Amino acid sequence: MTAPTKPSHHGPADPGLRVSAAVSDSAPAAARTVSGEPLHSPVIEWFDEHARDLPWRRPEAGAWGVMVSEFMLQQTPVNRVLPVYEQWLARWPRPADLAAEAPGEAVRAWGRLGYPRRALRLHGAAVAITERHGGDVPADHAQLLALPGIGEYTAAAVASFAYGQRHAVLDTNVRRVFARAVGGAQYPPTATTAAERRLARALLPEDEATAARWAAASMELGALVCTARNESCHRCPITAQCAWNLAGKPAHEGPPRRTQTYAGTDRQVRGRLLAVLRESRAPVPRSALERVWHEPVQRARALDGLVADGLVEPLADGLYRLPLT
Repeated sequence: MTAPTKPSHHGPADPGLRVSAAVSDSAPAAARTVSGEPLHSPVIEWFDEHARDLPWRRPEAGAWGVMVSEFMLQQTPVNRVLPVYEQWLARWPRPADLAAEAPGEAVRAWGRLGYPRRALRLHGAAVAITERHGGDVPADHAQLLALPGIGEYTAAAVASFAYGQRHAVLDTNVRRVFARAVGGAQYPPTATTAAERRLARALLPEDEATAARWAAASMELGALVCTARNESCHRCPITAQCAWNLAGKPAHEGPPRRTQTYAGTDRQVRGRLLAVLRESRAPVPRSALERVWHEPVQRARALDGLVADGLVEPLADGLYRLPLT
């Protein structure tokens, strides 16, 4: 696999959680009714000066490093991802290295990142890359999309950020930038709409390398400056062109705040059960799992959920382990 000469440096989500969707460049010419040309240069120049130095942005990360980061950054802030990402790439620098291990090892190495099914999906993608593509992350968008665990966002992000291709990479940060700068709205809709996808494609620069840079730059702008709350318009390179700013920044109903706490939820119970299994190389008896949570009905429900999700394997005699196959 050959990395692009000047790789696109993508930006992770803002300090909140990342909720993503993306589309490839497939809109007909008639849909291109909005020009992003006045926005491209100032945003990309700002990015060249202010982009954060993160390991998955460096040329040596390659497409595999970009893919790993995209899996890890889903709904997880950067500061939690960084140490796990670096340990992961040190242990499994290529997809084939991960594919050679049992899926339970991926779950073990995932640690406390949360949403551990992502570890199984990443392991599944590594196996498919090894079997179908000779161990190299494919550059073709359709081939990326065909990998297990890869959706529209991740396929477009890897193709753009790792291979410098022309795709509209549309995550929460980018949607917010476009809603404000072009649509004049404080926040984008709760769910990504067809109109947003058309707009994202219309705003893409025609040149492939510039389009990849634009995708990274607009995402970083939303992560660092055009944030959901306490936006820093005085630092924005397109504040003079921003439709929302020019309209006097009219307030709209903001994105919903998360009201559910972690304490006491099934997620917490699942995390405690997995922690016991991650720490043991030998099968764990049910009695050891019962000690981590006092409420038997919730504990059993959480354990059954882990088994159903393929994160835990039940064995004979009431023993459990992380999955080997």
